[in-house]
Amino acid sequence: MKLGIVGLPNVGKSTLFNAITKAGAECANYPFCTIEPNVGVVAVPDERLNELAKIYNPQKVTPAVVEFVDIAGLVKGASKGEGLGNKFLSHIREVDAIVHVVRCFENQDIVHVDGDINPARDVETINFELIFSDLETVEKKLEKSIKAARADKKMQFEVDTLTKAKEHLTNGNPIRTMELNDDEKEIIKNTFLLTSKPVLYVGNVSEDEISSADNNPKYNELKEIAKKEGARALAISAKIEEELSSLEDSERIEFLKELGAEESGLDRLIKESYSLLGLISFLTAGEPEVRAWTIKEGTKAPQAAGKIHSDIERGFIRAEVVNYDDLIKYGSVNAVKEKGLMRSEGKDYVMKNGDVVLFRFNV
Repeated sequence: MKLGIVGLPNVGKSTLFNAITKAGAECANYPFCTIEPNVGVVAVPDERLNELAKIYNPQKVTPAVVEFVDIAGLVKGASKGEGLGNKFLSHIREVDAIVHVVRCFENQDIVHVDGDINPARDVETINFELIFSDLETVEKKLEKSIKAARADKKMQFEVDTLTKAKEHLTNGNPIRTMELNDDEKEIIKNTFLLTSKPVLYVGNVSEDEISSADNNPKYNELKEIAKKEGARALAISAKIEEELSSLEDSERIEFLKELGAEESGLDRLIKESYSLLGLISFLTAGEPEVRAWTIKEGTKAPQAAGKIHSDIERGFIRAEVVNYDDLIKYGSVNAVKEKGLMRSEGKDYVMKNGDVVLFRFNV
């Protein structure tokens, strides 16, 4: 999973990126301190791996990972060459979802690029830049499709779909808010539009507001924007995440307790992102390795096996599946077998979150 972090200059996105990846992206109180995209890979927190490790005592434990891309600050007119121009567009095109950091805290020492704190304006600024870029993409493709439709009538459906998309964008709406049937979705998917990507809005609140973010009127404004778009919103304090990133595990737990929080902003961000993208994890366990694998909800067993190796998918025979909770309860695969709780599943089995699986295959 690859998440692109976007936001106007000085909203706290690079502070957040530094904190959650510990990758040390340059962070300063002036626009465009992040010129090239910074990439950080973060382990997905999953307590199930630790519990399985107690049973198997493996040589290594490998969590699923999330790749965060810190994309250079955007300003009004970026799609037309202002600020860093179109540099950010290609980086956004490569991500699975957009994490849009919006400033919801007041601090006179940190200059806002537009002078004051206004979530609606900030969201609109970035959305419009992405919409302008998509409009250009759609217009170019539409022109080609119209020419192709003169020779091949089957292309008319593509022309109609792109015309509909153009109108939606022209009215200032991102493609993700457009109602599409399956055939239209396929055409839009192959057009690689930026505003078709799912968005998670992160309201960056001050340290003393993290436990009461719902009382912050700016964050509530952001939540309403997300609701209208069918997107998601999450409150995080980038400064708190920065402090947490410098602590040992035991200190982090204690600090979170003091804040009245059960988990860090990063944990919540990853969970929300998984949910946003419809992702789940299945697990493999043995003495060599205990590991989590990320798949789309609805993935069938052979395709899940292909995540491990293409040969396993190609030669798939069956999946021996144990429920994670059953395995923890009874303490071993043999004990689970004795209780009749191990299942042998075929090619049509749809994987479930937390399945502990052994794939049988023959190549």
